Amino acid sequence: MIIKASAALRNDYASISNIAKETKEPIYITKNGEGDLVLMSIEAFEKREQMLKLRAKVLQAEQERIDKAATLSISQARERLKERVNDI
Repeated sequence: MIIKASAALRNDYASISNIAKETKEPIYITKNGEGDLVLMSIEAFEKREQMLKLRAKVLQAEQERIDKAATLSISQARERLKERVNDI
């Protein structure tokens, strides 16, 4: 875990920016000794967002499986995909 004081962010932004980009880890910023913000590179943030969206889809699929939602066989799924391709 990387922790930096808000003064470090204010006084040495370039260094903290480089740390965030190199480590691809969040940096916790404190103010008056208390947690205040979390800083991360755009690349790390976007990767995290993708992971969270994928996790949500997996959880939704698992819930549908538990609820015994209707499913398709492999051949049915292929046919639907072929229909979609032909519609485009």
